[in-house]
Amino acid sequence: MKKSVLIVSAMLAAFGLAACGERPQVNVYQQGKYQGKADTAPYDNPAFGKDKAKWEAAVRARGQGQDEYTRGG
Repeated sequence: MKKSVLIVSAMLAAFGLAACGERPQVNVYQQGKYQGKADTAPYDNPAFGKDKAKWEAAVRARGQGQDEYTRGG
């Protein structure tokens, strides 16, 4: 009885550890080809309407707001 319980628990432990293996993240690697998520430009969103100059001005204004020497208050 104890031997069969030991064998079953050892098999369950082995099966459980086998499920923890790392899977490959890239199926087929092609040299020089990016295979990740397609990225969009940071200004390509509803707030800026794909206007790069408007996005750059907002980033510049945000940076100025974080500068202790030019910040009012």
